[in-house]
Amino acid sequence: MTVIRPTELAEDLGDTLLRWVVGQRFFRTKGHAPTSLQTLRSSVVIDGDPALVHAMVSFDGGDPYQLLFGVRAHVSDHLAHSVIGRLDGRTIYDAPADPDLMSSFLDLLLDHDELAGLRFEADGRVERGVRPRPMGVEQSNTSLVYGHGVLKLYRQPEPGRNRDVDLHRALAGNPHIATPLGVLTDDRSSPPTVLGFMQKFLPDAVEGWATATASVRDLLAEGDLHADEVGGDFAGESGRLGAAVAEVHAALAEATGKRTVGPADLAAEVDAMHARLDVVLSEVPGLAAEEDVLRAAFDDVRTLTDPVPIHQIHGDLHLGQVLRTTAGWILIDFEGEPGATPEQRAVPRSPLRDVAGMLRSFDYAAFHLLPGSEEREDDRRQRAARATEWSDRNRDAFCSGYAEVGGDPREHSVLLRALELDKAVYEVRYEHHNRPEWAAIPLAAIQRRS
Repeated sequence: MTVIRPTELAEDLGDTLLRWVVGQRFFRTKGHAPTSLQTLRSSVVIDGDPALVHAMVSFDGGDPYQLLFGVRAHVSDHLAHSVIGRLDGRTIYDAPADPDLMSSFLDLLLDHDELAGLRFEADGRVERGVRPRPMGVEQSNTSLVYGHGVLKLYRQPEPGRNRDVDLHRALAGNPHIATPLGVLTDDRSSPPTVLGFMQKFLPDAVEGWATATASVRDLLAEGDLHADEVGGDFAGESGRLGAAVAEVHAALAEATGKRTVGPADLAAEVDAMHARLDVVLSEVPGLAAEEDVLRAAFDDVRTLTDPVPIHQIHGDLHLGQVLRTTAGWILIDFEGEPGATPEQRAVPRSPLRDVAGMLRSFDYAAFHLLPGSEEREDDRRQRAARATEWSDRNRDAFCSGYAEVGGDPREHSVLLRALELDKAVYEVRYEHHNRPEWAAIPLAAIQRRS
């Protein structure tokens, strides 16, 4: 049997691993195939057959990725999709796809204070002897359901404090979050790195995006009916979601502290909006027609004189970051804005930024079925009118629900409009590079909000 060399396993896989990682949804550098890799830390967590090797690997000198390699002499059909390659007659595969291996992994972590440099600190009761199953398809992380808990493995973890863990712990007991159960930490790094976070699993939960878009499909299928006349009207849920977000904002402000900012800080934020717009204009020529309107909306913020409250917020709030359960709405994934540095994510922000993100998400839900559809112009205009009606109705319901608990976001229209347009500019750039056929959604939204 081949001796596992944990510090060299990634390098031994070489080009095979480079080709494999490009095809993974968690690999963030889309459109760029890495040409080199370096193992930063690696250890054998489980020896034998099967074996489990835990590694932190950097591609082209970038930020490290967490990889868990399973090693078997023979791989059954149900693991074939996870195979990375073969070395010396043994198959190397993505271990989170292997329920037997990952069951042993958690049990060993629970049995040891430290295991090959890894440590699991339990906040609550964690079941043993459970075969996990993968949970859905995620962009940047991998989640495994262990009975009553779900372990999220951060594929690109960062050393030091973990915002997702810290804010969930600060909100412990809040009815709008999933209860923290435990944290997986890599003690081999300095400072230690949070590798995974286990929370209570919510088996009856449905993603907000799925429920919202089902409502949109019902409306578009009905033809002449209005949003409030369709059985799948979502406005009631939008209102309850607004109230839940406001409650979480109030709890975050109390737990982490709140302060206000004045004209100087707002001016700096406006400068940042203009800078982001400069970047997008250089990459997306189609946005040039809206430049004057966007810059005017950003500059309107400079006229504000009243103090603006800021505190820790969700940071990346949209319908894909909320779950509907039988008990109400749950907010998930408090990691913060994708692509931002840990220092940037830690900066307190106006809660209106979360509100703006959710308003943009309602717009996406309403219009995502329209791009690329083949239909008569009259039918297209009618569907667009219905989508606009759905978006406006649910945006208004969300703000009304929020106002029942916190202040009414609509009373801060200048700042809210600027934050929403800033988010739409970001979306234009994202869609231009990733889903060009969807770029029309944020572009149209900018035109409507002008």
